[in-house]
Amino acid sequence: MKKPLLSILCSLTMAASFAQSTSKAEVAKRADAIEKKIIAWREDFHEHPELGNHEVRSSEIIAKHLRSLGIEVKTGVATTGVVGLLVGGKPGPVVALRADMDGLPVIERTNVPFASKATSTYMGNPVGVMHACGHDSHMAILMGVAEVLSSMKADIHGTVKFIFQPAEEGVPPGEVGGAQEMVKQGVMENPKVDAIFGLHIQSYQPVGTITYSSGPDMAAVNDMQIVVKGRSSHGAYPWNSVDPVVTSAEIVTALQTVVSRNLHITDNPAVVTIGAINGGNRSNIIPEQITMLGTIRTFSDADEKMIIERIKTIATKIAEANGATAELKIPYSAHYPVTYNDPALVAKMLPTLQATAGPQNIVPRHPETGAEDFSFYQQKVPGIYLHLGGLPKGGDPLTAPAHHTPDFFIDESGFTLGVKALCNLTLDYMGMNVKK
Repeated sequence: MKKPLLSILCSLTMAASFAQSTSKAEVAKRADAIEKKIIAWREDFHEHPELGNHEVRSSEIIAKHLRSLGIEVKTGVATTGVVGLLVGGKPGPVVALRADMDGLPVIERTNVPFASKATSTYMGNPVGVMHACGHDSHMAILMGVAEVLSSMKADIHGTVKFIFQPAEEGVPPGEVGGAQEMVKQGVMENPKVDAIFGLHIQSYQPVGTITYSSGPDMAAVNDMQIVVKGRSSHGAYPWNSVDPVVTSAEIVTALQTVVSRNLHITDNPAVVTIGAINGGNRSNIIPEQITMLGTIRTFSDADEKMIIERIKTIATKIAEANGATAELKIPYSAHYPVTYNDPALVAKMLPTLQATAGPQNIVPRHPETGAEDFSFYQQKVPGIYLHLGGLPKGGDPLTAPAHHTPDFFIDESGFTLGVKALCNLTLDYMGMNVKK
């Protein structure tokens, strides 16, 4: 007698569920077994940071490790990027996993034994170099993922593409790099990627937790340059000048009204910040020009367009009213789209995350006005960008050293959770989307 259809379906569902739970137990076992290696990789990267498009040492270490696992490796992608291809033993979809590699021009101030003493040159100036945003952790975690998944190669239903990306923090004007350049060079093709996952460790989020957004996760960013030109004069005779300093001050003040008076802030947040003002060299000389640099953060194309137009109008009209001129470049050197987590993919993969970390440790979060060039990959395929806790247990999120600062600190005990999450997302996604 044939089994009723419902009974067959239930049996298949139970079998699939059992297979998934078995694979998660195997992933956990293998990830825990290499925890010390992951931490050692991270500490080595941390001690030897490299700026964007200069991650030569880092990429060599990564490529050597991937090759040792039998993974096909391509180097020199978008200058120093590394792409590894793991072809599973069974047919299925292509999943991409991404880690960024670059450090920042920051002088480290922590007292960890592997603190960076590296130096370099940035924008023509000598700088210290530090992994002050966690990219060292991201590299080490993805190397761990590669080791775990390669050891399970025969049972993998599909192909895994490991993307180690340079220059996420951007490059100086005149250079190209980062995710946008990797996409241009075909990293999402040959074989064509079906979905992508990535994560970012957070110094203010408790270790052992993962947070996520459905929809917008991080803001679109435009940097900007405003050059205000006037007429120089002796500081004792300001009536002979067209003062770009006073004009710039008026522009900065007026720009504060863009968000507060032009944006429907209950719909979407936004930020307009001037971060640098340069001009003049003596107290008694009114300079000929002032240069300002700033950033714009938005969560929709409409808000981005409106804010850019308002900035242009405010800057040029205030300058004109004072007899000066204002020249704007938006974007000046970088533009990242909104980091957007595909809601359907989030809903599908949320049970995987909950099974990996425990439901109480998977927490939804509000979108943040930081920016991530992971968004360029998400423009090509559905993707999820997660946030991994790095704050020591019992730590205060309000006093944790911020990202991009000399005191930035990460608790390494949360790394294996990142490995397990990326492995399980990959395996479960493939199981849900096996190509017949």
